[in-house]
Amino acid sequence: MRFGEKSVIQDEDRLETVNTDWMHKYRGSSKLLLQPRSTEEVAQILNYCNSRCLAVVPQGGNTGLVGGSVPVFDEVIVNVGSMNNIISFDTVSGILVCEAGCILENLISFLDNQGFIMPLDLGAKGSCQIGGNVSTNAGGLRLVRYGSLHGNVLGLEAVLANGDVLDMLGTLRKDNTGYDLKHLFIGSEGSLGIVTKVSILTPPKLSSVNIAFLACRDYSSCQKLLMEAKRKMGEILSAFEFLDIEAMDLVLNHLDGVRNPLPAPMHNFYVLIETTGSDESYDREKLEAFLLSSMEGGLISDGVLAQDINQASSFWRIREGVPEALMKAGAVYKYDLSLPVERMYDLVDDMRTRLGDSARVVGYGHLGDGNLHLNVSAPQYDDKILEQIEPYVYEWTSKHRGSISAEHGLGLMKANKIYYSKSPETVKTMGSIKKLLDPNGILNPYKVLPHSLDS
Repeated sequence: MRFGEKSVIQDEDRLETVNTDWMHKYRGSSKLLLQPRSTEEVAQILNYCNSRCLAVVPQGGNTGLVGGSVPVFDEVIVNVGSMNNIISFDTVSGILVCEAGCILENLISFLDNQGFIMPLDLGAKGSCQIGGNVSTNAGGLRLVRYGSLHGNVLGLEAVLANGDVLDMLGTLRKDNTGYDLKHLFIGSEGSLGIVTKVSILTPPKLSSVNIAFLACRDYSSCQKLLMEAKRKMGEILSAFEFLDIEAMDLVLNHLDGVRNPLPAPMHNFYVLIETTGSDESYDREKLEAFLLSSMEGGLISDGVLAQDINQASSFWRIREGVPEALMKAGAVYKYDLSLPVERMYDLVDDMRTRLGDSARVVGYGHLGDGNLHLNVSAPQYDDKILEQIEPYVYEWTSKHRGSISAEHGLGLMKANKIYYSKSPETVKTMGSIKKLLDPNGILNPYKVLPHSLDS
């Protein structure tokens, strides 16, 4: 195997960065970082590592939250960030084909110039890469409108553990020829193969975007507001996000230059609603009428409509800034759950009762998708607090038939927790697929599947 000097990194400072996750919670001890520049190089690396049973961690922007993108021990890190070319873009169909190392924000900018948008948008867009987004089936802020990557990814190319390249890089909306294998690589977190190229369907950019920042007095009002929004603005609704008073307080206290768009006093809940359509006056009228009727019906206690792009950005900054504010506030335990919307906030209330004054419990997330981000903020990490949270949070979610990972994935953090969301038969079948595609178990070991399957 021959690689240029730029592709092989053994420098300790650089290794320190790629061995550590974004939250500084997980740290591996890899002595080798490889930065392939083509699919062929990825194939050579995997073929070599597989023949010698050397474990590998595929890595993109390393913005994950469950320890999936850093080594557990001394696995070889294969970072695809140098593979960042846009291969083609079809302005008629809106189909983008690019390499896995493209940074999401760069794709967003590229498409913006072409009059299109990515169907995917998340807080980490400045660092995360499309290969990692696809491998973790990232959700984010637009899912309520455009659906998940299982629908938007039309094709991909992936390299298997033995170096075989699977070319599934189709650009067709419809293709019913045999098993649709690309879905195995969307959301399997690099445990079945390394995604090297992606073909993705991008929607046209619509000219009219409106954003409202609203206050609700209780969770039940947030929920009713969502139902009303879907009913009255269904065709233009593009985001429906919520945060509670604790989340709002953290953002206002820990992020520079962020101010509350609404006058005092603080409200129990805040909701951000975005609409996207093609007729500015119609959309605005529709949103204003919706806000007026919601005000009159007592669903919202206060609200403001963004008057320009700067105000719109400042509203989004509040919602997208919650994770950053939590990091600045101290230790944070993060849970990313899918739950029935009507029961979602009950878990936050229950957790507050359990933890009392020992920690702050914060609830926010993608209400439009039934996705709660439950975060517990404490001055420092403390096993006593963790014992109060886990396994309670997983048991509660399982009891309400929710998912213990809505969008972050399982990684290392939740690999052994999979049974809270999946039946033993299902997990066993997943294990069989892993064994078939990666018989030596070299790809992202200790992640996604429970360790009991390895024995």
